[in-house]
Amino acid sequence: MDLYSNKVYCQDLATVAAMDLPWEKLQGKSILISGATGLVGKFLVDVLMTKNAGGLGCTVYALSRNAQKAQDRFSKWSGSPLLQFISYDINKPFVRDDLGTVDFVLHMASNTHPMQYSTDPIGTITTNIIGVQNMLDFAVEHNAERFAFASSNEIYGENRGDVELFKEDYCGYINSNTMRAGYPESKRCGEALCQAYKAQKGIDVVIPRLTRTYGPTMLMSDTKAISQFIRKGIAAEDIILKSAGTQYYSYTYVADAVSGLLYVLLKGENGEAYNIADERSDIMLKDLAAIIADIAGKKVVFEMPDAVEAAGYSKATKARLDGSKLKELGWNALYDIREGLERTIDILKV
Repeated sequence: MDLYSNKVYCQDLATVAAMDLPWEKLQGKSILISGATGLVGKFLVDVLMTKNAGGLGCTVYALSRNAQKAQDRFSKWSGSPLLQFISYDINKPFVRDDLGTVDFVLHMASNTHPMQYSTDPIGTITTNIIGVQNMLDFAVEHNAERFAFASSNEIYGENRGDVELFKEDYCGYINSNTMRAGYPESKRCGEALCQAYKAQKGIDVVIPRLTRTYGPTMLMSDTKAISQFIRKGIAAEDIILKSAGTQYYSYTYVADAVSGLLYVLLKGENGEAYNIADERSDIMLKDLAAIIADIAGKKVVFEMPDAVEAAGYSKATKARLDGSKLKELGWNALYDIREGLERTIDILKV
């Protein structure tokens, strides 16, 4: 699908690119992004290149395991000297003497859905620990002004029942002696590595904590519940719910996730973590399924997950994030959960 020919997608890009941010910090600079072909990475690269079309002059180094795949995805910007593709395995040291100073480094590469957690638990952990260290080493070596590690709502663990919303200093229970713990525990360790490099190497770091993100840049192979629901909605099929659906989570439309990430990158304080979340997109899973079924004109059907799927599911039943700290920087979400879902399905069903 060519998202660049879709009016709604282009409108989202233009809206984020027009936000009142200190874009001058990126003027004539360079930014390196690992995970550039991920759900959030793709939208971020498109926003930066949209700004470049308006004269920002920011060189974007897009890291991906498959540079050709990345080149195909970002076809609209083909031939631009401001977008360069680099094929790279995040678990190997990244040495590029030809790049010189790289002003901003964003580590966004990660396994991000249940099937990956259960079928590649080693890769899930190493990307969030070894990969983070490789990117931090690169940032130090290339004199980066700022390093950003895209973390996750999963670092909070299970809600102990003592709070309704997770603030950035909350730390809930995780049974680390399980395969599924690899994702949240490695994200926690990745954050700790950032703080260690800040203290020992003097690097400037910020940590945007993304919650369950969705949108038209999602992979069709994504096995998260919301992604499965959206695929069914696009196909005008009944929505299959594989639990009672009482899990109560925060979600974020990709345009809001990227705008929040940019606020953290350009306005956040050194060493701080920020939740990217808005209460208008907090919803129980059964209600989320019902909204998508309503948009598609279908119904919700209950079905049990198989063992491989179930092994990758989060054990948290309530994970709502407090986004007030980010809002103090001036960020506000553009869309509530229904609006975000409507836009996603509208873009992808064409």
